[in-house]
Amino acid sequence: MKPLSLVILGASGDLTKRLLMPSLFRLHQLGLISKLNIIGYSCDQWNDNDFIEHVHDALSEFVLDFDDEKWISFSKCLSFISGSLDVKDLATLSKKIDGSALFYLALPPTLFAKAAVKIGEAGLSIESSSYWRRILIEKPFGTDLDSAQFLHSQIHSYWNESQVYRIDHFLGKEATLNLMIFRFANRVLAPIWCSEHIEQVQITYAETLGVENRSVYYDHAGAMRDMLQNHLMQLLTLTAIEPLGHWDSEILRDHKVEILKSIRLVNDTNVDTWAARGQYTAGKINDKDTISYRDEIGIPANSNTETFAALRIDIDNWRWRGVPFYLRSGKRLARNYAEIAIQFKGPSEALPDDISVDNNWLVFRLLPNLQIDMQVTAKLPGMKLNTHNIELTAPYTHAGEYEVSAYEQLILDALKGEKSNFLRFDEVEWAWRVIEPIIKSWRHGEPDLYQAGTEGPNSQNKIMQKNHSWRSINYGNQ
Repeated sequence: MKPLSLVILGASGDLTKRLLMPSLFRLHQLGLISKLNIIGYSCDQWNDNDFIEHVHDALSEFVLDFDDEKWISFSKCLSFISGSLDVKDLATLSKKIDGSALFYLALPPTLFAKAAVKIGEAGLSIESSSYWRRILIEKPFGTDLDSAQFLHSQIHSYWNESQVYRIDHFLGKEATLNLMIFRFANRVLAPIWCSEHIEQVQITYAETLGVENRSVYYDHAGAMRDMLQNHLMQLLTLTAIEPLGHWDSEILRDHKVEILKSIRLVNDTNVDTWAARGQYTAGKINDKDTISYRDEIGIPANSNTETFAALRIDIDNWRWRGVPFYLRSGKRLARNYAEIAIQFKGPSEALPDDISVDNNWLVFRLLPNLQIDMQVTAKLPGMKLNTHNIELTAPYTHAGEYEVSAYEQLILDALKGEKSNFLRFDEVEWAWRVIEPIIKSWRHGEPDLYQAGTEGPNSQNKIMQKNHSWRSINYGNQ
């Protein structure tokens, strides 16, 4: 059997250092990629030893249980080629590759199209009956619909869609993978997973971090592009998806696209009814003073980029008609907190008038802990017929259990050819069709300001339907 190769373009970059190499090291230690040739490629004037030393330093910093004994066998899988994105330089990779190969573009998004084309021009995308070639691209997939379609056309000049793996690391997270298993493996949920029983769905991803070292990228992207168009839209499709006739990656992605196509599109005349945006000002988080977005290094003093975005979505199909899906994400908020929360409608049976009953919530928590919560009403102990809310909690993992990172899962899937957790282009395209009218409208006006360390701008409440309100991101942390 010919050896399997992983070529990382951008091998000296931050993504490779912080995420890819630690994930590959763990997979190697588990015996899952022990025969994988890992080839670093970048314009740095390094040799094999320089690259190996660079990787050693990265693993020492980012792998908690790293030790040199485990490192020895992994280091033997590493090699390096110095080169640019010119065809002549890329063609030298053929000396290292003898069989199937995965090309990972750990590059700035502006180089995705060029890299995909140049790899193809170098003849490295050509497959045979005895080996395959694949290309893996990180998000963002364009900055709007036109740029996404252009990137798609450039990639497809040398690569078939079957060879393209678009990575959204949220799809490799344990909580995301468990969402579909929990829903479809438990028959008790099947009859109530529809508008007859569900009142609303809220998907929140809150961060205490600011833009950190991503100012150049972030100020051109903003929260809507950075989080809602991809990560949160994927969580929405997996929450709303129809049951699959049988498990197949193409059928799964067909069903996700059906959801995206069923979303009621917003137009310029009613954006404020459906979407809200904000930008953080100076404040205090965890008792530490923080500066405003416009005072961050690399951010223009007059920037109107949103650091918070919220969106209400209506899905016009039989299952979800009338159920609002609320999505929001923001930086410099009060807490690192993420959840998918499904609220059920109130009980139909009559209870005494003085009995207080809150609607049930089923909550899939992503941060700060991976767990499932069911918030229900029960009798309060005592002589009187009083009630109280209780929470049934099930953690995903227990102490001592190995937790697979999203990148470990997705790298292994790409090497195996499993595409369920990767995006097909029509998913990308239809997500842009949903978001683009809002982005165009936001070219005018300014985001609402919110103080760092709070739950975001007050304008987010205006998109909520009557009797709905946002769940606090401080829930369970009071």
